[in-house]
Amino acid sequence: MKLDHGLHLAYCTNIHRGESWNETLAALEKYTLAVKKRVCPDKPYAIGLRLSDQASRELSDKTALLAFQKWLDQHGCYVFTINGFPYGQFHGTRVKEQVYAPDWTANERVEYTNRLFDLLAQLAPDGVEGSVSTVPGSFKEFIKTKEQERAMRHNLWRCVEHIAGVTERSGKKLHLGLEPEPLCYLETSEETAKFFEQLRADRPKDSRLDAHLGVNYDTCHLAVEFEEPPDVIRRFQQHRIKISKLHFSSALKVHPTPEARATLKAFANDIYFHQVAARAADGALTRYQDLDAALSQASTINHQPPLEWRIHFHIPLHSKPNALFDTTSDHLLGVMDVLKATPSLCSHIEMETYTWEVLPPELKNRNVVDQLVAEYEWTLRQMAERGLVAR
Repeated sequence: MKLDHGLHLAYCTNIHRGESWNETLAALEKYTLAVKKRVCPDKPYAIGLRLSDQASRELSDKTALLAFQKWLDQHGCYVFTINGFPYGQFHGTRVKEQVYAPDWTANERVEYTNRLFDLLAQLAPDGVEGSVSTVPGSFKEFIKTKEQERAMRHNLWRCVEHIAGVTERSGKKLHLGLEPEPLCYLETSEETAKFFEQLRADRPKDSRLDAHLGVNYDTCHLAVEFEEPPDVIRRFQQHRIKISKLHFSSALKVHPTPEARATLKAFANDIYFHQVAARAADGALTRYQDLDAALSQASTINHQPPLEWRIHFHIPLHSKPNALFDTTSDHLLGVMDVLKATPSLCSHIEMETYTWEVLPPELKNRNVVDQLVAEYEWTLRQMAERGLVAR
């Protein structure tokens, strides 16, 4: 939906199953239109579209694309952003490290992302910027050589060239956002800043990078890293890194008492990675690839018991803390505070709680439409308190 200050807000449709275009459209008709009816019935409604590689190929058919454009007009919807992170199947099977593959060393990632921009240029309304979010280069364990690092930068430059060409032909501003994530090649804001400097060093006089490549700032991911919003945004601005999109999401935050650790077992699953960062009293961090590993291995950090765990498990934005668990909503609200002071920071906002299918029963006590409506209500209330939405 269109908010004040030129902001656009949507939920990411990666919460729904669907790898083919027919499955994706069916989910939009079943769930997205039901959400629209309750939160934005009479005004243009923004869709944060997730397209797999398969769906993007099928939607590229002229007949399918024209039909979807008519569908959007008929239902008062528009697309301004696409989630291009998961290339293949994202629900109902083991995803884990495969969500990062193919990574930016692979030509398949370039072709897929370029195709998304070709589609977005035709779907985004005139006068509305278009963004695509993508994997943060790769998973750290995948990258073994300097040649792989050079290949990532080369392929990203290929994509920037394509985006610049599509922008020129369509007249629409388009940009790609790398999404830093725990234990990925780009994990922290500092690593991200260094990577952008390397990209600029590869082509020091090419200004297209600043316009067409930035970051998708996921508030869950950088909260897990114990980063603070003003520091993150200051670093990105100092290094001239565009914030392409803001993902509003919250992680689990716990004091790892025996009771909390016992209850955390309900959050471990075989579908997604749930990376853990554990912080000791002196600030030292220990990272675990998955929640199972943290539960079985973590006891002390430098001979100190960890004071806090932050877990990459996207928790509904409206979830309230209890005796055992808290969330990192304070980080998300900190980003909103910065946005309040500088609304021009980023115009694209997407709520992303894709974990609905694997939530423990106590957090999954409503259907998915009710949950999404509650996320809108929470987000709009918080933004209204900061003058970003008219009351």
